[in-house]
Amino acid sequence: MNIYQHYSFDLWLTLIKSNPSFKEERARFFYDHFNQRQLSMEEVARIFRRIDIMCNAINEKTGSNIDAEEMYLMVISELNDDAAVIRDLDLPALYREMDALVLKYLPTVYCSNTVKVLRTIKEIPGSTISLLSNTGFIKGATLRLVLQELKLDRFFDFQLYSDENGMSKPNEQFFRLMLENVARVRQEGVTAPGNIIHIGDNVKADIQGGNVIGIRTLLINSNKQCISSLLN
Repeated sequence: MNIYQHYSFDLWLTLIKSNPSFKEERARFFYDHFNQRQLSMEEVARIFRRIDIMCNAINEKTGSNIDAEEMYLMVISELNDDAAVIRDLDLPALYREMDALVLKYLPTVYCSNTVKVLRTIKEIPGSTISLLSNTGFIKGATLRLVLQELKLDRFFDFQLYSDENGMSKPNEQFFRLMLENVARVRQEGVTAPGNIIHIGDNVKADIQGGNVIGIRTLLINSNKQCISSLLN
């Protein structure tokens, strides 16, 4: 097993995955409240998926961040022909509704090995762990609550989210912000890049992004390699 001083993790599809019931209930809410064009539930779900993929691609391309509220407005605009729906919308209230749905239908831990690996790493003397996550429809503030509910928050020395910092992976500055936080929590100046590893499921965002600043990287899940390979 290779030992590193700091372990940085992606979140979605690396440590957790969506609850299918959340996506179903979210689509149902928009179907019931914003569906002027009377689209089917399946069409509403497809709109969510399309906006999610598009905004993620834009964020990866530009290195910036499209906020959750903007993404919800994109969905509503596709469901309605009348711009007044958007003008009259109580956006904070809508996000509170979505927040409640996320916490009611919590994401799940990605696999049975996830907690075991995080616990093992946490027990390595002198090691630190963090999150470096792009966000979409769900904000970092909500994800912090999710991790508390899943009892995963106890493993992390700090958490960085794209919506809170205005940057998305693979933006080099987002990874450098992670390095600055590593130095802060470890209180020992700059840690050599070879002693830091970033683990994620996305080749462009996680692997290419980490390689730019010279840290070690590990691709998991999307290539059928399990998080447990960190312990081999």
